[in-house]
Amino acid sequence: ETVRDFSVPNDRIEVIPNFIDIDAWRPGLEPCHRATLAPGGEKIVMHVSNFRGVKRVADVVEIFARLSARVDARLVMVGDGPDRPRAERRAAALGIREKVMFLGKHQSVQELVACADLFLLPSETESFGLAALEAMACGVPVVASRTGGLPEVITEGESGFLREVGDVDAMADAGVRILTDDALRERISTQARAAAVDRFSAEAVVPRYEEYYQRVLDG
Repeated sequence: ETVRDFSVPNDRIEVIPNFIDIDAWRPGLEPCHRATLAPGGEKIVMHVSNFRGVKRVADVVEIFARLSARVDARLVMVGDGPDRPRAERRAAALGIREKVMFLGKHQSVQELVACADLFLLPSETESFGLAALEAMACGVPVVASRTGGLPEVITEGESGFLREVGDVDAMADAGVRILTDDALRERISTQARAAAVDRFSAEAVVPRYEEYYQRVLDG
């Protein structure tokens, strides 16, 4: 896209991803909030964002409505923003409001994410997909849109599933697969964590910045 939009020569571009603190974002963080988030032992589906239009939070609710018709689950929505009222109204209209928790902004998001069984990110676009990567680092399978930088973070069928923007039925189907197949969920969880550590930790990424800066300095 940079080559196309800005006429920059391909050999002048170096793609280096963001990195995350894999010790802060990891499986098994304490305290575990499962008893609070899903007191009936339901599966926990989670979304974290700024609730702006590009995040398509109404799609999150639509996906969950279809998914929860087949799986005993609860949806936890973390964050706040202009589209939150719309998402709340949609949940009520679909008759699932009692299954959806709107937590607003939270100080310890990683402790919540680490409790999840599935993370949804059906965005219109994502420049990188940091929220998806943070979920992966916690060992949480991700179902997301095939858009922007998300395909660079999520490997289809290995660390999660990618579907077309707006295809809430396909995303719900992928979510049901993850939530109803324990072996699949465990495999994706393990591979998602491994991908986060191997490709997106500071240890993996910082040397690439250093090497690139050195090349620039060397002319």
